[in-house]
Amino acid sequence: MRRPTARPYLPLSYLRQYGTSNTRPPIISIKGGTFYRHHPNSTIPQHANPPLFEDLHFELRSFSSEPKYWAIIGPSSAGKTTFLNILRGKHLSIPATARSYPYLSSDEIEAKDHRLRNPESAIKQVGFDGEQGLGAQAPQSAYLSARYESRREDTDFSVLDYLQGNTQLNLTAQDIDGKTVDTKTLERVVKDLRLGDLIDMPVSNLSNGQTRRARIARALLGNPEVLLLDEPFMGLDPPTLLSLSPMLYGLAERNAPRLVLSLRPQDPVPEWITHLVYLKGNCKVARMGTKDEVLDELKELIFGVQHGLVDPYYFNESIKSMHEVGRTLTSEGILEPDFSSTDFSALVRPSVPSESRDGYQMHDVHEPEIGEPLIEMEGARVAYGTKAVLGNWKQKVDTESSTEDRDGLWWSVKRGQRWGIFGPNGSGKTTLLSLICSDHPQTYSLPIRLFGRSRLPEPGKPGISIFDLQARIGHSSPEIHSHIPRSLSLRQVLENAWSETFRGVPKLNQDAHERIDACLRWFEQDLRSDAGQTAATAKPEWADQLVFGGLPFSSQRVALFLRAVIKQPDLVILDEAFSGMDEGVRDRCLLFLGHGETKQFSDIKFKLGSSGSEIVESDISKAGKVKVGGLTKDQALLCISHVREEIPGSIREWICLPEANSGEPARFGRLDGPIEGNYRRWNEIWGM
Repeated sequence: MRRPTARPYLPLSYLRQYGTSNTRPPIISIKGGTFYRHHPNSTIPQHANPPLFEDLHFELRSFSSEPKYWAIIGPSSAGKTTFLNILRGKHLSIPATARSYPYLSSDEIEAKDHRLRNPESAIKQVGFDGEQGLGAQAPQSAYLSARYESRREDTDFSVLDYLQGNTQLNLTAQDIDGKTVDTKTLERVVKDLRLGDLIDMPVSNLSNGQTRRARIARALLGNPEVLLLDEPFMGLDPPTLLSLSPMLYGLAERNAPRLVLSLRPQDPVPEWITHLVYLKGNCKVARMGTKDEVLDELKELIFGVQHGLVDPYYFNESIKSMHEVGRTLTSEGILEPDFSSTDFSALVRPSVPSESRDGYQMHDVHEPEIGEPLIEMEGARVAYGTKAVLGNWKQKVDTESSTEDRDGLWWSVKRGQRWGIFGPNGSGKTTLLSLICSDHPQTYSLPIRLFGRSRLPEPGKPGISIFDLQARIGHSSPEIHSHIPRSLSLRQVLENAWSETFRGVPKLNQDAHERIDACLRWFEQDLRSDAGQTAATAKPEWADQLVFGGLPFSSQRVALFLRAVIKQPDLVILDEAFSGMDEGVRDRCLLFLGHGETKQFSDIKFKLGSSGSEIVESDISKAGKVKVGGLTKDQALLCISHVREEIPGSIREWICLPEANSGEPARFGRLDGPIEGNYRRWNEIWGM
């Protein structure tokens, strides 16, 4: 008998990359489990301890003969983070045996690293929902301008320090999760996530996209078997999305580690994702299966709701988000959903509305009134040593007699203008805003005038103080979010708009109190979980009892948005202000930004879940009791967002900053209507 040929030795890394066996047990197995934050027999009231994902069935394979890559999709309140927490072993499972980790108990894992037998070590989660910076491991700045100053103290740790875990003032032998960081692994991760040029940069100087990659890299250095990424695309620009997605695919394809993503409805789904879990709110699974099956079922559901065949409240609030699901993130860009494959394509395809989701005509019929300049930059350039981060270009500038090439950024913002500020992550958008808000120390030395005055005194004219600026600017951003005291009550957060510092005493008059009460009543359903029917004249005393830090993330975002607009300042700055909100909350904020209490959505808005629904005059306006109006011709608006649906319909002027150190000048343009009305407008901004 012929002896069998000896099988050559294959390293485990090879098997992880090319293994096709289905005989290995799954790495996560959930069979009919129901989960609770506290034991259901505890003394905690049932309404405060509801069941999470009742009778859940889910399996994440350790190795698969066919690619099987999962994404969890749902609005902000649907329970995406809770679902990921359940996968990593958090929350009680009833019965306890319903959730198991068979592959982690295998001899293969024991031979690799016995610590990986513990799900806490083998399954890592990186969350981006509302987190600014590098998490608890990185040093936190005490004030907003810290990130823009030169590296000056030992606490300004570099990216390399962060990746190696050396972020303690009392330096000892630091490592990650008790494991020494392997040099070869570090080099590979740095290369895979394109961090080589950033390795010596202080972590406080990283952009949003760079921070995202650094946090993923640090998680990978622990060599986890599973990596859960919670909303990794939130706040990223289209070019960064196009580069991050293939990086993640490379990790998923090698099973090193296995990836599970959570996405918002408005996030494009990477083309390499094969399976979806769609959540309908209140920690319930609506659809689970292959990507094509789930998306087709959602299309049918939209059709059913639009034609009265399905009760829209079956899906709670998430029905309003469904029509945003289905964009595909490819190597060529973001593709809109294709409805042509459905039998009801002509019916399910959304009709083109006559106005935007926040009540602006899709095509302008008249020019806006433009007033005096509020911001004037004449050759602004920001550099740290020899490295320029903004204005490192020559720009064509119109003079009295000709057009000349001038160094730096030349830009003005006038009353009545609505500007969108765009550009890749790291292009200097936040730095630009920091110059306007005077958080950046270089504001004092640059050719910048704010509200007609420079920061330093000029002949016959005093400089403008930081307190004058803050009184005239309303600002909402992730940085404001990270610095606002969590111990403030909800009412105090809104009152803080009239304060000179985050913990200062606000200077309030009767008009301010009335505006605060009006905003709290208008957004009561979005700010408190137990909101009921309240009389329009009732004083919202509940806002004194709610602590800002205890609110859901979406409610915190609403509060900070209201803080920025409530006193109708000369300049409103919204930097990713709507990220983390589901569609319904976001649309109410956008409508309020443009029209205040004068406009509201009709009931049909929520029945159809479509952006083309009717906007009507509010009951408060009919009664003549409006306290807070929308943007006026005397105000200017600056908005930063990488999500088309989060751009206010009033935005007409735009600036797109170039890739850092590319030498290309900033591009400027003007829209003839809301970005929402024509995808060509969005592509034009990004040069796609």
